[in-house]
Amino acid sequence: MNLKNTVIKFGLASLLALAVNAQAAEPQLRIGIEAAYPPFASKTPDNQIVGFDYDIGQALCAEMKVECVWKENEFDGLIPALKVKKVDAIISSMSMTPERMKSVDFSNRYYRIPARLVVRKDSGITDVPAQLKGKRIGVQRATNFERYATEKFVPQGAILVPYSSQNEVFLDLLGGRLDATMASSVAIDEGLLKKPEGKDYQFVGPTFTEEQYFGTGIGVAVRKNDPLAGRFTQAIAAIRANGTYEKIRLKYFDFDIYGE
Repeated sequence: MNLKNTVIKFGLASLLALAVNAQAAEPQLRIGIEAAYPPFASKTPDNQIVGFDYDIGQALCAEMKVECVWKENEFDGLIPALKVKKVDAIISSMSMTPERMKSVDFSNRYYRIPARLVVRKDSGITDVPAQLKGKRIGVQRATNFERYATEKFVPQGAILVPYSSQNEVFLDLLGGRLDATMASSVAIDEGLLKKPEGKDYQFVGPTFTEEQYFGTGIGVAVRKNDPLAGRFTQAIAAIRANGTYEKIRLKYFDFDIYGE
């Protein structure tokens, strides 16, 4: 009997310990990200994700009292992964465009910046889009930049060349295989112009901000009708109010990235 009671007590204690541990463990959110878009997301030599998107995501998860579990994917695979429930949300510099809003919901924005075009300083290109005829324009596939260039530059005779990542675009631009690229002004500035190899390149033409193409800013994407959108919106407001957002912003940018 004593042995039996001991076994029963041990079993009850084990179950209680498991219950306590389960209660103490933070729930998890699987966050989709493309880690090839510095300074928003990239990989360190020891394979760790870093960048503005990553830090903002970590701060939002902390505010929501959940654990971020980051799932890497190429940008054009992020929304499909969300739809088939491989991830719960996307924090990867995704613009809130009317087209994307047909298939996913978004939180309020966590930053907003214009798109720009960059060329070699000696390219002779000064008038955009008039002088893009016959020019090879590199864009990242499945982005608002690709859509804009397809509808605005291709009819002017430009040749559109899509890539899996913006880093690949920069490499071909530096290698002379492209005449220009269109991307976020910050991504171009940080990923190319501020680097030694970018000294011969410059922005050209206007800033591009049309909401039809570039939306109302960058938000956290979730599945349609998912209440997570509201939770992320509340968390964004909270980290902006308590100073966390500003600390992260100062780590990467010397200007107001949130926008008016």
